[in-house]
Amino acid sequence: MEYIVSARKYRPMTFDTVVGQVALTTTLKNAVKSGKLAHAYLFCGPRGVGKTTCARIFAKAINCQNPTADGEACNECESCQSFNEQRSLNIFELDAASNNSVEHIKTLMEQTRIPPQLGKYKVFIIDEVHMLSTAAFNAFLKTLEEPPAHVIFILATTEKHKILPTILSRCQIYDFERMTVQNTVNHLKHVAEQEGVTYEEQALAIIAEKADGGMRDALSIFDQAVSFCQGNITYEKVIEDLNVLDSENYFQIIDLAVNNQVSDIMVLLNNVINKGFNGGLLIQGLAKHVRNVLMAKDPQTLPLLEVSDQQRQRYQEQAKKCETRFLYQALKLMNQCDINYRQSNNKRLLVELTLIEIAQITQPDDDASAGRRPRRLKSLFKNLIRQSQSQKAAPQVVAAKPVVSPNETRKTSPTSMTSISSEASKASHASTPSNPNNPPKKLGGIGFSWNNLRSQGKPGKMNTIPGAVSTTMEQGGDVSFSQENLELQWMAMCNRMPQPYSGIATRMKNMNPVITDFPKVEVVVDNALIKQEMEDFKGRVVKTLQNALHNNAITLDIRIAEQQERVKILTRSEQFELMSKENPAVDKLRQAFNLELA
Repeated sequence: MEYIVSARKYRPMTFDTVVGQVALTTTLKNAVKSGKLAHAYLFCGPRGVGKTTCARIFAKAINCQNPTADGEACNECESCQSFNEQRSLNIFELDAASNNSVEHIKTLMEQTRIPPQLGKYKVFIIDEVHMLSTAAFNAFLKTLEEPPAHVIFILATTEKHKILPTILSRCQIYDFERMTVQNTVNHLKHVAEQEGVTYEEQALAIIAEKADGGMRDALSIFDQAVSFCQGNITYEKVIEDLNVLDSENYFQIIDLAVNNQVSDIMVLLNNVINKGFNGGLLIQGLAKHVRNVLMAKDPQTLPLLEVSDQQRQRYQEQAKKCETRFLYQALKLMNQCDINYRQSNNKRLLVELTLIEIAQITQPDDDASAGRRPRRLKSLFKNLIRQSQSQKAAPQVVAAKPVVSPNETRKTSPTSMTSISSEASKASHASTPSNPNNPPKKLGGIGFSWNNLRSQGKPGKMNTIPGAVSTTMEQGGDVSFSQENLELQWMAMCNRMPQPYSGIATRMKNMNPVITDFPKVEVVVDNALIKQEMEDFKGRVVKTLQNALHNNAITLDIRIAEQQERVKILTRSEQFELMSKENPAVDKLRQAFNLELA
């Protein structure tokens, strides 16, 4: 007996046996019952959902001489018998993928002139109609708009967007839906029972998920699984045959991540990779798994899970263990990993880092063992520095302090403490031998920040800064700076400007700030447009320079360059000519190596 694949053997023969397209089949049956038939139909949708099958059933029902009360074909009249035996002269099928030229369409149009020999209509089914050329579409337009009364066109396509709008406007459009996992599983159960195959429902669910909404694909995978399992379809054999990653791995990874068990996740990842699965596949499957767990947290979104009942129960159990914040952040991390996976040179490291970050979502913020940066790290270092500074400065000050009783210490005011500290520093300075090459340093400046120096600076008093080279404090606590320091901070400011201001940052790099009357700074620009642009940023620029150079008296003047101050911008060729005039060896080098200016 000849073997027939399940996709052909169990192809629906009536509207009632079509799976997952109840609304469409009901509409078509009502059209047959009422006799209100359009001259052109367009069936569109994903592959393997029943477009061509419904077109054939509809064509047979149209020409049936004794249709049933439900609009189905009787399968007993001569028209139905000839169709079932594939000898009907009233129904034509054309594959537009291989017959897409103007000549093929013209030949088809000539056949429309001949009335049907048996039945009421001549039905032309054109499959993959989007493959027709533009010229063929144009040749088809007139006949499609006003065909003979005995002609009905049924067009089928998987890519409706490729069809000309003028064709779409002349057809009744029917959009076929993807097969749900549950519908596919139910149909596979029926096929398995007819074939005498034992099965596990979870195994059929894996086949349905692998088919991705196509019934034909599901039946093809079913035949493959039956051959591999020898008539007993089990979950373990199906995932082995189809090379599908076991969903148990996803459940384990999430359980380990919630408990911050990073080491166990790394071992599990290594086992998955050793089985031949790449990290990108694991991340995609894990993202889908986390999405399902998130849907399982709310009874309203629970029906969105296209899984078996057993799997749905497991998702609900894991959803109770996971916080919503954890699931949101995990999805965000995996989505970013999926985006960067193709461009990454070290894909395994990218996957490992992503899984580590997922496992640390629920880690306490101050837990340094998790490898996360503590939020209070900056303040911690500040406290340590202050403690070390106070420990260093305290012995020197105490040594110079006079002995004071406890009662007197309580009554001592801040002013008196300052005077005592000043006297101590003078005593220390007097006891230290003078050295012209090594100027004495005041104890009051040791371990203090710039803010402390500013606050302690007094008018008319010059305090040297420990460790600074030729830098003094001006009145009001402002520090003097040189032209070199100004240019350095100017360039550093331009380099730190964010991306949206890259244009003005580039122009500012070509400017040369000059100290005119300290601490006044002047910048010369080329035209009024740039001057206006700089005026808008003037406040930010001045504030940045004041902070960088530690001088609050800095001001900035912006003026347009005079005619004699403007410098001509040279082209590459002009720059090379100037270099050649200043150094003839450059031109000799060009001639020796036969170089050309790019």
